[in-house]
Amino acid sequence: MIDIYADGSFRPKTATGGWAFVAFQKDREIHRAQGFARGLSNNTFELRAVLEAALWIGTDWIGPDWIGTNWAGASATIWTDSRQTVTACHASRAIWRNNGWRRLEANPKKRKRVIQDVALWQALDRQLTANPRIEIAWCRGHDEIAGNELADALARTAAMASKASIG
Repeated sequence: MIDIYADGSFRPKTATGGWAFVAFQKDREIHRAQGFARGLSNNTFELRAVLEAALWIGTDWIGPDWIGTNWAGASATIWTDSRQTVTACHASRAIWRNNGWRRLEANPKKRKRVIQDVALWQALDRQLTANPRIEIAWCRGHDEIAGNELADALARTAAMASKASIG
């Protein structure tokens, strides 16, 4: 079983941000990754962090400290402090998929609205469908959970790097 903590950070003035995740097995860190990009909102980067973690667990990654270890398809819990991401993973994702990746609402003015970050949601949907052993779970942010605090710090660092690299 692998525990992965994922977090995102957004800089509204530059519409850029960072994402990060840290993976643990039995309280030992086995992998970390971070990156930056342009984005629409903080939710974009929260979602991107979860997606990147799911992509990592779905690959045949072999790390320097774990030569010969293959994590592809392993049971994993991806912890995020984004309630919106958790709720959408558990409830909305299947509805959106069935609706052609559009929101269908009773209000005709809002009917068939596009889902923000639809490409990220579709990619995450593919990963979660391909690996049903991945669980998405909520953890309280800024509550001294070591993995979450580390992912948060890495995401903030990546977001700051985006200021110099993108802007």
